[in-house]
Order: sequence, then C-alpha cells, then structure tokens
Amino acid sequence: MPITHFLYLAFGLFVIGLLGVLLRRNVLIVLMSVELMLNAANIVLVAFSRMHANLDGQVLAMFTIAVAAAEAAVGLAIVVSIFRSRTGTDIDDLSLLRD
Repeated sequence: MPITHFLYLAFGLFVIGLLGVLLRRNVLIVLMSVELMLNAANIVLVAFSRMHANLDGQVLAMFTIAVAAAEAAVGLAIVVSIFRSRTGTDIDDLSLLRD
C-alpha cells in the first residue's frame, strides 16, 4: 500500500479533529477532537517509519499513545469535575473566572 493513502487518511483525520476543536463548544468533544488530531500525527509517524524501514517512528508513536492515554485520563477527570460544579460542559461558560 502506498504511503499516500496513509497521508490522506492522516490529513482527513487531522482536518476532522481541527474542525471539532474550532466549531464545537462542548469540552468533551473538544478533548476527543484533540485526541483525533494526535492520532493523525501518529499515523504519519508510523507511515514514514515504515517507508524508511526504521522503527524510530513506531517507537515514538507508541510513546505518544501512552502520553495521550494519561492526557485523556486527566482531561476526563477535569471534565467530570467541571460537570459536577457547573452542571454543563460548555466552553463559553468556562471562560468566566468567578463561580
């Protein structure tokens, strides 16, 4: 399979994630969109690693996945805390610094 297929897939995923970050107002959707963009970058890393027959990109992608899992756990904990205190996860409501 040519590398261009992987690059088109990664580009599509990145654009979908970017649109989710820019257009949605829900914190949970924005968090999922950021994770989608990160996975698109991982696909590019693995594709170029495969093209050059080198394992460095794959190792870096695995490390990135581990860091993203920790980021998702912390992000979800923050979203749950926000939902409990404000009964909503709208980004516009979170821009205020006061209770």
